[in-house]
Amino acid sequence: MKPNANPGGPSLWMSFRRVFAWFFFLGRKTGKSRVFLLLGLIPVATAVMARIFMPGRAEDVVAVFNEILIVFYVTFDIVILSLFYGTSIVAEETEGRTLSYLTTRPLSKTGIFLGKYAAYVTLMVLMVSASLFFSFFIMNGHRFRDLALYLTFLRYAGALGLGILAYTALFAFLGTFLKRAILVGLLFGFGWENVVQYFPGSTQKLSLVHYMKSLMPRRAAGGPFSILLFRLEPSKPAVAVLMLIVIAAAFVALACWLFRTKEYLYEE
Repeated sequence: MKPNANPGGPSLWMSFRRVFAWFFFLGRKTGKSRVFLLLGLIPVATAVMARIFMPGRAEDVVAVFNEILIVFYVTFDIVILSLFYGTSIVAEETEGRTLSYLTTRPLSKTGIFLGKYAAYVTLMVLMVSASLFFSFFIMNGHRFRDLALYLTFLRYAGALGLGILAYTALFAFLGTFLKRAILVGLLFGFGWENVVQYFPGSTQKLSLVHYMKSLMPRRAAGGPFSILLFRLEPSKPAVAVLMLIVIAAAFVALACWLFRTKEYLYEE
């Protein structure tokens, strides 16, 4: 080893890269990831059933997909994945008593947190995108030659990806200082988010789901789950993208600061 190879301490980029590679590799093999992969098969199975039992009714099939997307991905899948992965960034290290091992390695604390956050976000985006891809193109198999189909898919995938980015940042922030962060996250994700989005006016903009919905293609009301779009006053797409990125960056910055400064004690 060369002397003074790193006189300023551990490099943020080096720490980030090593932690990201390790936890991305490790995360693919955990039981939690396997459960969420199975969860992602629900819309795929629904798409297959829709094609089998609704043959020749292409427009009905597409309508069913839109409703499934809103109900499953936006109000459940994104929230539950982000909650369990986000809060575990710090919690799994303190509960497993491995935090001291990580922090005594030649790694910066900011790099550790950012590396785990990026690894888990990447895993979630890949899982959700794969589920979305198969369910979307199974239901839209009659339109493979339509360029607009692929643009619509990218719009859905982009909205869900930004949602994962923001939700995970928020839940990771909660996990840095709350012992029962999952309970608070459940109240936020399935309580506040599911209520405030139906408030009229600007109040609904206090939810992350509002900005995700603002980025998604909208169809005429009248479907069985059209209540989920009731009172939606969408923000402009550019504003929605900016808000999700700013929210994610702000909560990640706060979480990194807390992770660097707080002393974590193991419970007996």
